[in-house]
Amino acid sequence: MTDPAAEPRRPRLVVLDGRTTNPGDLAWEALERLGDLVVHPHTPPDRVVERLHGADVAVTNKTPITATDLEALPALRGIAMLSTGHDVVDGAAAQRRGVPVCNVPEYGTASVAQAVFALLLELTNRTGHHAATVREGRWSASTDFCYWDGPLIELAGLTLGVVGMGRIGAAVARLGVAFGMEVLSHRRTPGPESVPLDLLLSSSDVVSLHCPLTPDTRGLIDATRIARMKPGALLINTGRGALVNEADLAAALTSGHLGGAGLDVLSVEPPPASQPLLAAPNCVITPHIAWATVQARQRLIQATAANVEALLAGAPRHVVNGRLDSPFPHPSA
Repeated sequence: MTDPAAEPRRPRLVVLDGRTTNPGDLAWEALERLGDLVVHPHTPPDRVVERLHGADVAVTNKTPITATDLEALPALRGIAMLSTGHDVVDGAAAQRRGVPVCNVPEYGTASVAQAVFALLLELTNRTGHHAATVREGRWSASTDFCYWDGPLIELAGLTLGVVGMGRIGAAVARLGVAFGMEVLSHRRTPGPESVPLDLLLSSSDVVSLHCPLTPDTRGLIDATRIARMKPGALLINTGRGALVNEADLAAALTSGHLGGAGLDVLSVEPPPASQPLLAAPNCVITPHIAWATVQARQRLIQATAANVEALLAGAPRHVVNGRLDSPFPHPSA
């Protein structure tokens, strides 16, 4: 008869904020097969340590894990991000403790590129706006067979400026070509196909942001750079909210210098009621959903599970917090 005490302990896996990735339309099966899984829909900062007590692997998207938290979690052996971004975790503190932080570098490229054009088409065709007026009875009361509010803009022949040419930026550029747009790109590393940022801004009818948020790119699009953009140009941001000085953008929309903005991200999420862009004219804002198609979220869960499996095997992959000071322990250790 097998002694239950001799059975190896199953790893304990804790998801701190599972609701945004999986509000109930997907399964956690890929993680459940790897250990004893606990999924919390949301975790406030003051309960992170309590919920991760005894956990082998923490799984988080936007819930911070601080240096203080890590000091109180000696059993923690790895952190798996349910995201590409990883700035919510103190990676340096985790590195000092030999705790790998592993992200998912690619899962939503097609979804985010699609969202860029959803925002752009809303600005140029105003489909949602016009559909709402039809439901309100305006077409039924019209004396003409058609009507439109403001100019409807054709994308073919316009210049699309893509700032940041990683996977998503490159996918957006390809879609731009498919719409018949001329494409300019600006890369962090200069190359034959990269133009200076100021030239891109002054030449583009549409500017789409796809660069990472770093000290150098924070506030990249401010009043000075907005002034260099074409009058009537459109700005799309599905990258990070803090790439844009939001007060400066609101002023440019209010003055009419810019023709519109399509934003899926803001510097503070959820935004306070005082966020100036909430009342800015010709500003379409969606609640950080560019990444959130069913297909992309399914890929995210599968990729996160693969990262957790690698962590538990002692061979972590997609480690974003540098070389570890101590080796990652094997489950049998």
